[in-house]
Amino acid sequence: MDAVVCHSVDEVLRRAETDADAVFIAEEGLFGQDLQALATWVDQQPAWSDFPFVVLTSKHQQPAVAAWRQRMVAALRNVSLLERPVQSITLTSAVKAALRGRHRQYEVRALLEARERASNQLEALVVERTSELEKANQELRTQMAERAQIEETLRQAQKIEAIGQLTGGIAHDFNNLLMVISGGLDMLDRRADPARRERLMDGMRQAAQRGTALTRQLLAFSRRQSLEPESVDLVLRIGRMRELLDRSLSGDVHVEVQFEPDLWPVEVDPGELELVVLNLAVNARDAMPDGGSILIEASNAPGETVLGITGDFVRLTVTDSGTGIPEEVRTRVFDPFFTTKEIGKGSGLGLAQVYGFARQSGGTVWIESECDRGTSVIMLLPRSARVPDQPDGERPVEDDSPDASAGTVLLVDDDEEVAALVGEMLEHLGYRVTHAASATDALGALQNGCQVDIVFSDVMMPGGMNGVELAREIRTRDLGVPVLLTSGYAEAAQQSAAAEGVHVLAKPYRLEELAISLRTAIDGVEVH
Repeated sequence: MDAVVCHSVDEVLRRAETDADAVFIAEEGLFGQDLQALATWVDQQPAWSDFPFVVLTSKHQQPAVAAWRQRMVAALRNVSLLERPVQSITLTSAVKAALRGRHRQYEVRALLEARERASNQLEALVVERTSELEKANQELRTQMAERAQIEETLRQAQKIEAIGQLTGGIAHDFNNLLMVISGGLDMLDRRADPARRERLMDGMRQAAQRGTALTRQLLAFSRRQSLEPESVDLVLRIGRMRELLDRSLSGDVHVEVQFEPDLWPVEVDPGELELVVLNLAVNARDAMPDGGSILIEASNAPGETVLGITGDFVRLTVTDSGTGIPEEVRTRVFDPFFTTKEIGKGSGLGLAQVYGFARQSGGTVWIESECDRGTSVIMLLPRSARVPDQPDGERPVEDDSPDASAGTVLLVDDDEEVAALVGEMLEHLGYRVTHAASATDALGALQNGCQVDIVFSDVMMPGGMNGVELAREIRTRDLGVPVLLTSGYAEAAQQSAAAEGVHVLAKPYRLEELAISLRTAIDGVEVH
């Protein structure tokens, strides 16, 4: 270290101002000196500077000395005290630490100066860029007319895309309903048994009700349906839906209901509520192709704020153990026509109807989901101040299908109502019918030795395998069974089915069309 000896405070200050990096001084050298000048110099340092002082002190503890020492430390600010006697290594390490600190300050000064230069350069660049931006803005204004035209073209394309998404789902759903109605009417003229005719009439009534519900879905996402709210007991209302839920879901999906004791009634349209719960259950089923569980919970939620209004609500939650919703999709799930299902398998209106129902009822809805950890749809529904009426009971549906006497058809369809009607039609044509609710179940039955003359399968089904894939698996495994497919949106499956050499019978179809298609498929099979 390069050390310079100074003999006065003034000399110390001059050195500190020019070429010194630290000051080592004995406190006796400051006795009797005017510390104000030293303190003023310390206070007037630039922001980056905190000049270091190392002071050699003593053990004198007289009150006057101790008080003066305190004033000296306060004046110097960045000061290290070394008490005599002091070892040389202690002295040198303290001074080196002071020097390192000062050199760090020099680095900060360099950074500040560099930042100041960069700021000046940036200011000049801003002036330059401002001129360039003005030129660019002028060019942009000349392009605005073209942009408006492009935006209008994009809006038209989006409309066409939305209509395309809607068409596939609505065509599938409505053609299934028309299949039940037209086929049922066809069968009424061929059945004399009153019980059978009554069953066909029940199926057609249910199909008409499903058509009405689908129309309500179309209106719900735009919030144009007319709601008739009343006081509803969730325990009774959802409890009476258990049979409907069991029919709508596959056997490997378990539904559990948990309601808080003394649950408040809610002020909602009961029919819309049932449709919402059914929509959420079906969505949950589709998110669990390998089966799983659905939990329906309800609890009181006092003092919640919804749409800017604070009041009492009931929290209704439907949770599944399915695949979950990716984050990039989560923000769009309530958009009308948006669906992640295959073409023709969903209209994209289910969750939009849930959103419209919740908001029109004076509540709200949101989704919590993690990939591979399931999804929860949470609704807040307003508490009702009225006492709910007791719901009427439902009439049980009996199944008295007789045995047929000719041929065997493995009927594969996840829609119970369509399957029941088609089963009646097949039995009338003389076939024995074995029903499977999914392609996986049908393939398992064939592998286990189920002897059938033909497989008659819907194209669109849950469970990870559709009808075309079922036909491909039957051919690949060389099971020697002909396959006839049917679909409410046959256009979507024609190309892939033709590649497998399988005919697609479009819904709705008449009994004669079914008979001809079955006989053609059976007679055309190659025997191995």
